[in-house]
Amino acid sequence: MMYRFSVYKEQYKANLKLALPVVLTQLGQIMVQFTDNVMVGHYGGDDPTPLAAASFGGAVFFILFIAGIGVTLGLTPLVGELYARGDKARSAGLLQNGILFYTFLGFVMMGLQLAVIPFIHHLGQPADVVDMAIPYYRMLVYSMPFILLFFAFKQFLEGVGNTRVEMTVTIVCNLMNIGFNWIFIYGNLGAPEMGTEGAGLGTLLSRMLMPVFMIAYFYRQRRYRIYLQGFSLRSYSFQTVKSLLKMGIPISSQMFLEASAFVGTGIMMGWFGKVALSANQIIMTVSNCAFMIVMSVGAATTIRVSHCYGARNVGELAGAVKAAYHLTLLWNTFTALVFISCRHYIPLLFTSNAEVVELASRLMLFIALFQLSDGVQNASVGTLRGMQDVRIIMPIAFFSYFVLNLPIGYLFGFVFGMGPEGLILGFTFGLTTAAVLMIWRIRRKIREFRRTL
Repeated sequence: MMYRFSVYKEQYKANLKLALPVVLTQLGQIMVQFTDNVMVGHYGGDDPTPLAAASFGGAVFFILFIAGIGVTLGLTPLVGELYARGDKARSAGLLQNGILFYTFLGFVMMGLQLAVIPFIHHLGQPADVVDMAIPYYRMLVYSMPFILLFFAFKQFLEGVGNTRVEMTVTIVCNLMNIGFNWIFIYGNLGAPEMGTEGAGLGTLLSRMLMPVFMIAYFYRQRRYRIYLQGFSLRSYSFQTVKSLLKMGIPISSQMFLEASAFVGTGIMMGWFGKVALSANQIIMTVSNCAFMIVMSVGAATTIRVSHCYGARNVGELAGAVKAAYHLTLLWNTFTALVFISCRHYIPLLFTSNAEVVELASRLMLFIALFQLSDGVQNASVGTLRGMQDVRIIMPIAFFSYFVLNLPIGYLFGFVFGMGPEGLILGFTFGLTTAAVLMIWRIRRKIREFRRTL
């Protein structure tokens, strides 16, 4: 069937209306990492140790961080289906239980992350990098309860189709993060010069403010305040939490497995030394900036698909999914071209170390290879979440990232002697496999959905 823009024009508009605020929100999230890295990198100058420390500390933190975030994402499709049916009472129950459970989960995650600190020295990284990374890591860990509480409100608002508030809160808090970094990294305004640890403190302070702003918004807006009426510890319902976990754990598992592939690759990069670790941090930060756009399209797809699924409108659902694929393919083609053409200039934003810049420039070519696959698999995950078909994504992720991605990366990097480039090449195999398998699953689920109508 020949593509016609007029057929998908309204679908693009509907997807982008939801996606654009989420884009700014996600860019705000990644700006925390981006500004930390840029400011820490310039603080270190020609010394790659501070940037390598931020890279390593952030990588270890990211594994459980993304797993916790994944659990909260289960709230959006559940609320989205109820919103399409006009069921405010059950939506309120989901929000209130989400607030209680996700905050509790944040403290559990924080305890687990603090418990792994003694083991960080045994991951084969340079000793001075580890010593500098631990204080930065500890500051990030303390932010877990606050960020998960923020996500309880954020994912609820996404479920009812409101993506603008999270955008505003995230942008404001991340501007504050830049200010905190300027104060604590460099020791301005009478504060002590904390270096890499100061970047972690800035992140902690900005994340503490995020749920405060969200709570204030809910209580000021009558249409959202009603969802908090009667809120207390007695609001806790095991059955409601069970439904949140039933949806959230498979999402979390998929995100954990995918993140583990990136973190595992980052740890193996450290086996090549500080230069490889710093270069890897640069390319992953840049890649994550691009990924946040397609992640936003994926989030918008989850919202639209959940609403169509609740309304039992399979035609609109299929159109929303196709439009999501078109938008992600367009964006990722653009990013791949940018990575290739600007590969010699982008690393200079982070560091003046010539060795790091030269290696990062080469690795930019390899992250360009997996851009299309990364976009397609993310849009597919968003679709499956919206249809509440989340159990399948965990085995797909395990096969793609643990059976293929990491072993192939190790094989190319160490056995075949390709070095850091070989490690990054493993992502092309893992992400492409995930994209193909998820497309197959979506086509099957849409056919089944049509037969139930």
